[in-house]
Amino acid sequence: MNLKKIVEDLIDTFLTAGTLSLKLRDNGLTKEIKSDNTPVTNGDIEINRLISEKISQITPDIPIISEESSKNKNIKNLKDFWLIDPIDGTYNYLNNLEEFTINAGLIINNKPVAGLIYAPAKMRMFYSYGKGKAFERSNGKIINLSNLNLKKNDTLTFVSYSDKIKPEIKKIYDKIGVKKNIKIKSSFKFCVIASGEFDGYVAEPRAYEWDIAAGHAIVNGVGGSVTDFENNEILYGKKNFENSSLIIKSKKIK
Repeated sequence: MNLKKIVEDLIDTFLTAGTLSLKLRDNGLTKEIKSDNTPVTNGDIEINRLISEKISQITPDIPIISEESSKNKNIKNLKDFWLIDPIDGTYNYLNNLEEFTINAGLIINNKPVAGLIYAPAKMRMFYSYGKGKAFERSNGKIINLSNLNLKKNDTLTFVSYSDKIKPEIKKIYDKIGVKKNIKIKSSFKFCVIASGEFDGYVAEPRAYEWDIAAGHAIVNGVGGSVTDFENNEILYGKKNFENSSLIIKSKKIK
């Protein structure tokens, strides 16, 4: 399997999807509330269709698991599959904010081997297809994030999904030496950890595998670490695709 070709063949589709997501938002989004009480927009549905069709063309034999589709979610013992979150950060998307992302992660033997995340409102495209092969494409340039010389500092700043830090997370912060915490929504948090702008992320079991798969692959690509609270490797294809606990560290503090 040529992971480099698979990922690079998807980049233009992600950029097109990003343009479409912004156009749909400018035209006025329609919103529905799903059975889990979370919002879904016509943008989620259109981006899901666009990305899924392209992935199916490139890897027709690998099933796709998407947040916005019931297809394939009942398949048991999945080992090789895609995880797609067409719009992560729907609140930001609906409210004309910037931290929403388009995501796809490729899982092989229950491990993330490649991932793409595009933040259209920020015009920052991140992707990875292996160790030492994590990149950012923005402002007409492609940067190999794996080659960045990140300096260690005394003030570790982590990102979180909430301003309220739970006691079990605070204990981990204290153990690692985290001094500051910044709220960042969506999988964009994985990207700014991979780029060295922030140092890590901690979360109790929450959300789903499609929320983290692409970001996990990108953090792996730069040489960061991704484990659960017990320092176990994160594997995919768990029951109902639910996440375990999560500790992400940039390569500065690995």
